[in-house]
Amino acid sequence: MTVPAKARVCLWYVRGAEDAARFYADVFPDTRVAAVRHAPADYPDGSAGDVLLVEFTLMGIECIGLNGGEQFPQSEAFSFQIATESQEETDRYWHAIVGNGGAESMCGWCKDRWGLNWQITPRVLTDAIASADRAAAGRAMEAMMTMRRIDIAAIQAAFAASAAEPRPAQP
Repeated sequence: MTVPAKARVCLWYVRGAEDAARFYADVFPDTRVAAVRHAPADYPDGSAGDVLLVEFTLMGIECIGLNGGEQFPQSEAFSFQIATESQEETDRYWHAIVGNGGAESMCGWCKDRWGLNWQITPRVLTDAIASADRAAAGRAMEAMMTMRRIDIAAIQAAFAASAAEPRPAQP
């Protein structure tokens, strides 16, 4: 038996922790379900035998999914940020989450159907915003603020644009 990490992320689900973990394992590399634990007795939001805990690894991060009920819904105060290398990878993750009952939000954020929040963030965007060229970084950030799913070409165009040039309209 392997010893779990000393610290893990515990994600509270109304219900569906097992379905969520299996979905993540289908979508993200280095993700797997390690164990499904059933409640040994009745509890406020479930019965003995119900799935209570799901131990899984999400892109190398050890997590526990807890089917805890409606007391503590997910919020944007916690999200997983997924760094992507290309538009194809960005689109694949975005569409997997949004297209499976999730919802779009602004600036590369989306929510899965279980309420967990995700930031699908191309490294191009992160690099642009961190650039020493603060004017270019600002243009990239302004472009990002108009987007839902991040458009890498639009970020690159905004970053490269001269301050004197008119900025292209964003999608």
